[in-house]
Amino acid sequence: MSHYTAAAPDDVREMLATIGVDSIDDLFDRLIPAGVRLGRDLDLPAGMTEQDVYGHLRELAGRNTSSEDEVSFLGAGMYDSYVPAFIDMLTSRSELLTPYTPYQPEVSQGNLQIMFEYQTAISELTGLPVSNASVYEAPSALAAAGYLGKLANGKDRFVVSRGLHPHGRETLRTVARGYGIEVVEVPLADGVTDLAAWEEAIDGDTCAAFFQNPNFLGAVEDASALAESAHQDSPAVVVGQYDPICLGILSSPGECGVDVAVGEGQQLGNRLDFGGPSFGFFAASEEHLRRMPGRIAGETTDIDGKRGFVLTLQTREQHIRRERATSNICTSQALNALAGVAYLVWLGREGIVELGDLLLRRTAYARERLAAVAGVRLLHEQPAIREFAVALDAPVGAVIDYCAARGVNPGLALAPHYKEHPDGLLVAITEQRTGADIDRLADLLAEAIPAVAPARAGAAI
Repeated sequence: MSHYTAAAPDDVREMLATIGVDSIDDLFDRLIPAGVRLGRDLDLPAGMTEQDVYGHLRELAGRNTSSEDEVSFLGAGMYDSYVPAFIDMLTSRSELLTPYTPYQPEVSQGNLQIMFEYQTAISELTGLPVSNASVYEAPSALAAAGYLGKLANGKDRFVVSRGLHPHGRETLRTVARGYGIEVVEVPLADGVTDLAAWEEAIDGDTCAAFFQNPNFLGAVEDASALAESAHQDSPAVVVGQYDPICLGILSSPGECGVDVAVGEGQQLGNRLDFGGPSFGFFAASEEHLRRMPGRIAGETTDIDGKRGFVLTLQTREQHIRRERATSNICTSQALNALAGVAYLVWLGREGIVELGDLLLRRTAYARERLAAVAGVRLLHEQPAIREFAVALDAPVGAVIDYCAARGVNPGLALAPHYKEHPDGLLVAITEQRTGADIDRLADLLAEAIPAVAPARAGAAI
């Protein structure tokens, strides 16, 4: 077996002789049972020179279609948003790009200040008093919120709206199995969480209740009603997953009575980057401060009275408390979170409202234009801010392929996630999608639907 390693064969033999074994395989005898070992070389092609590898990788990269090479209406949690140039400049500075997690925080004042400013921005955005210094991404934040609920009241049920992102629902089911928690899914009614079913599902055995706003189908939920009904006669911790950009024009989670607000931060100054990395935000009411995941930076003064920063809380982490930790997150997505807070500062208090209003108006225009196309109908009439769902009178996959061949990605097919919407298409609007882009999508759908519709009739026969 060949190895890509800096150790030459003579070096390997000398090291093995020093520790008293005959081969590298002998190192695993006591740890890995023979029955689970492969027992043969990996089935890999022959090696290549560095120059050949570079050429091969260029050929593979050439098969990709960048979001900059097409007009993309794809969203579902990751968005083709504009990233101002100064964010690249800031995040590429060596003092910010290279440092690892500050285990010696007193010598990491710059990083700690960024964490503190980030936490402040997230608290102001969510209307909740405490925020951590970020987590990996939104599903990780949801899982941590579920564990927080379990710690808070010891109950054994998650109540989850079907409007929550499918990846989030899948993550909650995974962690629930480990905790021995039952997961009850609440259906949607006309695009939003069925309030009567939500109230019926939440009882004294519920540790946490989850919804998303706007939800996965783009509909704006009545967060106040969901939170109020969940708190009646129940110890449930109410968790809302939010689009941070939409918080510029929505009532904040704190105002609505939500206990924990989480979400995906990719759209705050982070590009798509092939799906990651990004960061997740996590904010909560003060009573849950010590149950939150990750670290929290705080502000203080030094011995000379100068402003300084410390890691106020990190005892929840695995490198200190091991199995008793409330989080397995040591290295958070600090560089991505830096981009997030820089983006929020760039927007400012008025800018995020203006951006939300822009998305609201462009989404309304897109819904109107697409609904006017023969063979397109809205899946719901609920208010929507930056994303909405439609149904097509044609095979969705074929429509997507038709549009993609003409330089437009029309959105996400809903069928893999919502079998009740086999013809559903989720369309996302960002500030980069102009009125002309929306008109182009509408015109392409008008062409595509009659062009590919016969394929359905043939398949039915």
